[in-house]
Amino acid sequence: MNVLAFVLFLIIVALTLVITYFASKRTKTTSDFYTADSSLSGLQNGWAIAGDYMSAASFLGIAGMIALSGFDGFFYSIGFLVAYLVVLYIVAEPLRNLGKYTLADMIAARFDQKKVRGIAALNTIVISIFYMIAQLVGAGALIHLLLGLDYIYSVLIVGVLMTVYVVFGGMTATSWVQIVKAVLLMIGTFIISIMVLAKFQFNIFTMFESMKTATPLAEGFLNPGNKFTNPLDNISLNLALVLGTAGLPHILIRFFTVKDAVTARKSVVYATWIIGVFYILTIFLGFGAAAFVGYDQIVAANAAGNMAAPLLAKSLGGEFLFAFVSAVAFATILAVVAGLVLSAASAFAHDFYGHILKKGKATEKQQVAAARWASIGVSVLSILLALFAQQMNVAFLVSLAFAVAASANLPIILFTIFWKRFNTSGAVAGMLTGLISSLILVAVSPNIWAPEAGKAILVGTPLIDLANPGIISIPLGFIGAWAGTVLSRKKEDVQKFDEILVRANTGLK
Repeated sequence: MNVLAFVLFLIIVALTLVITYFASKRTKTTSDFYTADSSLSGLQNGWAIAGDYMSAASFLGIAGMIALSGFDGFFYSIGFLVAYLVVLYIVAEPLRNLGKYTLADMIAARFDQKKVRGIAALNTIVISIFYMIAQLVGAGALIHLLLGLDYIYSVLIVGVLMTVYVVFGGMTATSWVQIVKAVLLMIGTFIISIMVLAKFQFNIFTMFESMKTATPLAEGFLNPGNKFTNPLDNISLNLALVLGTAGLPHILIRFFTVKDAVTARKSVVYATWIIGVFYILTIFLGFGAAAFVGYDQIVAANAAGNMAAPLLAKSLGGEFLFAFVSAVAFATILAVVAGLVLSAASAFAHDFYGHILKKGKATEKQQVAAARWASIGVSVLSILLALFAQQMNVAFLVSLAFAVAASANLPIILFTIFWKRFNTSGAVAGMLTGLISSLILVAVSPNIWAPEAGKAILVGTPLIDLANPGIISIPLGFIGAWAGTVLSRKKEDVQKFDEILVRANTGLK
């Protein structure tokens, strides 16, 4: 066990628990629990969004992917960053103007139907769990490397802590944990990047030239095609990354933590700058790990490459930097999973319990209690699923969540705002088509099935070659929404659309 790393690990846990303790005193109403009473400034929410978004997939997964696969790993950095342009220009303001606590609120502003709200809540829970599995896999690998604990116990530790943050602190605790974590992560990433550049005499061209001989891929390291040999798979991945963020529930609910749509847009601008700098720095993390840690050592620590960044920190800065980076990576995972648990719990308590089971008559106390119990349930389910995904790269796992979000949520968001003829049947058909098709395609893909034992969860022949289903499931989501609308005989109130259009763009009630 690395004693220094363990001490820093405990400091991070103590700091987050102190934040949760003070936040719990302010979490009394449903507005406090779901949205921190919309009290964050644009800058604060920008840092919180960045903290929510710069997950284990970003820090651990992308660094490992670049180190092992070269240029192909950088597709994740590009896709994750470009995705915020879709959020900024299309989603942020309408969502804040139409919604209150959850994504389902926005859709229900136009279609006040229980089944629409129920399916939207189901999508939120499924996507959140998908995303959470990736974070727990990263946490398990990290704590195993850091403390020598078995993967199972590592996942359980994170699972318990994330549940505590949400159950007691709600959105206030989650937001401030994300802000603190984002600042620490940027500091750690910047320090490592400077140290990597120093090894190459602060010459980027020298670094790129050196990478031609630093890895088993040789000159191919700087060229695409090392991991994604199927061009359709490459397109599919990038579609999911670019479009998926606009459908991620734990990102979307962050726009309800500010007072109005103008502040929501400002927070996205701040977040985009922070995230942009971070993803540029992932190049140095990946290249540095490939050059100074080495392919064999990265794979020996974790077959998927998830430990490349902490190992690079150890190689360049010794035990202290390794301990600091590992502790920051742990804080990264805690912050993100807390946000994911909160989004899933809010969907269950506010949409399913409050509006469907209680028909809108649930008291604030009942809703908060339901959200807390839902947090426990979501955490337990995610932990159980994460135990089967130990050998998967966390950036790759997150890309699957992006594909589900882009397929099941994005078509409905866009049609709700921009298509006058869109109706309840189309909303239901689109959400179900996107969700079911993406899940089925993942279930029959190489992620689940592989001819060799240990390469995937199950041994067998996959029915499709696509690792990411986005190129099929995203169009199916749009087609399902369109077909459900066109084939339905029910006509929605056109005046309702006109009202929604005004509200979405102005915020007027």
